[in-house]
Amino acid sequence: MTGRLSADIEGIPLREGVSTWVRVALMSFGGPAGQIAVMHKLLVEERKWIPEERFLHAMSYCMLLPGPEAQQLATYLGWLLHGRMGGLVAGTLFILPGFVSLLLLSVIYVEFQGTGIVEGIFYGLKPAVLAVVVAALVTIGRRALLTTGRRLIAAAAFVAIFFLDIPFPLIILAAALAGLAMPRAEGRAEVSAPSTSAPSAIPSVVPSLAGSATTAVFWLAVWFVPLSVLVLPAFDGTVLAAEAAFFSKTAVVTFGGAYAVLSYVAQQAVQVHHWLLPGEMLDGLGMAETTPGPLIQVVQFVGFMGAYRNPGAFSPLMAGTLGSIVTAWVTFVPCFLFVLVGAPYAEYLRGRPGLRSAMEAITAAVVGVILNLALWFSLHTVFGEVEDRAIGPLQLLVPHWSTLDQLSLALAIGASIAMLRFKVGMLPTLAVAAVLGMVAVSFG
Repeated sequence: MTGRLSADIEGIPLREGVSTWVRVALMSFGGPAGQIAVMHKLLVEERKWIPEERFLHAMSYCMLLPGPEAQQLATYLGWLLHGRMGGLVAGTLFILPGFVSLLLLSVIYVEFQGTGIVEGIFYGLKPAVLAVVVAALVTIGRRALLTTGRRLIAAAAFVAIFFLDIPFPLIILAAALAGLAMPRAEGRAEVSAPSTSAPSAIPSVVPSLAGSATTAVFWLAVWFVPLSVLVLPAFDGTVLAAEAAFFSKTAVVTFGGAYAVLSYVAQQAVQVHHWLLPGEMLDGLGMAETTPGPLIQVVQFVGFMGAYRNPGAFSPLMAGTLGSIVTAWVTFVPCFLFVLVGAPYAEYLRGRPGLRSAMEAITAAVVGVILNLALWFSLHTVFGEVEDRAIGPLQLLVPHWSTLDQLSLALAIGASIAMLRFKVGMLPTLAVAAVLGMVAVSFG
């Protein structure tokens, strides 16, 4: 069987799938953990379209890919239900509301950044977003680190990326090899309760090399043909070309989903390209957290700000809008390529013990990377100055203690307690933090 499974699986018309993906898109707040939970609730628990084991297999495969795992999971599940058209619809609808919302917020941010209200909102959002990252770390860790072996992999991944600055692809490769070497009982430990879903109505998949090649050529053309304009003399050396090149590279070399990608993007955008200030990356993350869609959509804000500050022949707002579009294009189009080409093979290999063990070990390594992100954001949120130091092979982030922002620290601790101890939702937590930030700036 090729990439198209069925236009109508067990009486599920494509139009009903579209309405469901609209619901998923409008409810997809809270980063990848929350978005995956929404898809699980709607597709596995409520509608019972996807069996539990197929959902978990799809999730493990998407975590193996570079890029945003939640959007890739939506594409994969849409493909499972209605073939390539279903994958295209699901993946596109998943990002569309967030793209529009974040573009509007980016315009508001640059036009009204100097006002006390806007400054106060983002002052309060930064520590609250930090609490969201910590909550995601705890949630994903509880799901993924059920065995001693996986906990050791997570710890090793954290040390490798935080202290040794080892490239993430090498960490992923090492984790996969460790998963293959685990004893079978360790590697196949369950990550969730046994499935209670109805038997799958989704047919088995036999991949076609010809179909895979056609899909790959099509999506490579969709990815690169529009960007070929940016290599013309009129655009050569512009920030749009630089953003297209950087985020195209990011799309294929950054693994582990949004939380893994963001630490790399933040460091490059702030320290290398100077498109953003450290605090602005957290502002953008706050926008992405409070709008529907994948958390990695924050790169759209990075593209907007970089082009807005370096508009070239365009007006700043036009340049920012183009930067936003270019960044989103090269970030999300590759996801369709990876999923729609690879999913038939992932389904064909489903159930192989070695593959499952490797995927679960990779998930454990991702937890270590999320911890790295949490510490990086923590230091840049509660300290005004953080210094990079190299001591032999070790890379250290050393805060200047005199720049400690006690109010930001208190807000971060309070938001973390609210979310983890009292189970307060993400949106109420962010809303309260934004109000407190406005009050602090107004009376500070």
